[in-house]
Amino acid sequence: MDKISQKDIDWLLNMDKSGTAPAASPTGSPPKKKNTGFRIMFGLLMIIGLVILPFFLLVRTSVLLNLSYGWNGWLSLGGGVFVTVLLLLFYILFLFRRIENKKMLLKFSLGGVGALVFAFCFYGVMYLSSVNAKSNDIREVYRSMHPILRVAIATTTLADNDLVITDIQRQPEDYAAMGLPLNQRSLHYTQETGYVHAIDLRTIGRNEFRNILLRGSLEIMGLNTIRHTGTADHLHVSLPLTE
Repeated sequence: MDKISQKDIDWLLNMDKSGTAPAASPTGSPPKKKNTGFRIMFGLLMIIGLVILPFFLLVRTSVLLNLSYGWNGWLSLGGGVFVTVLLLLFYILFLFRRIENKKMLLKFSLGGVGALVFAFCFYGVMYLSSVNAKSNDIREVYRSMHPILRVAIATTTLADNDLVITDIQRQPEDYAAMGLPLNQRSLHYTQETGYVHAIDLRTIGRNEFRNILLRGSLEIMGLNTIRHTGTADHLHVSLPLTE
């Protein structure tokens, strides 16, 4: 009987489940491995994007309905909630697309997603953590802010829990106390809508990259931002008035 060569042993050891040995590359070198690191990174970025998108859509839609279509604040926010619920329903139906009883899936998903989005908005318009307020005075006037602006800040604090509001509501005499000229058109005053349309956010003591990222995120949501250095370096954020 012929002896089994080392080449035959290697072939047997490398045989796959189908009973055939893996094909060698044209150059005789082992086949290249796929770039799994890139795929993992791309997948993570996709997941992060899909998680962020509903929150962005909630605020951006609300701002759009308020400024472009003249809807009032609460109705605009309701429109943002509706669009966000539709997006989340699409996520669920896609993830569980193999389930045959689509009607039951839609029924339970609609109730759960609707309650989740409504609860988040209710939290955003009613509550401000002491961590995100410069003082108790800020928390006391938090509900004087426009509801869309409140939900926008609540959304931002999910990603930036160190965010601090330094000013919300002002009176004309407050400008003199701060050593600033009187601003007759300040959005820090209570407007005809019944709400304050501007707030100030702390930028001092924060990483500048985070400040830039914060400003960019708020502008993408449709809000106006100005970096002020009057009494102290801060980010002025406002929801424009509808004409």
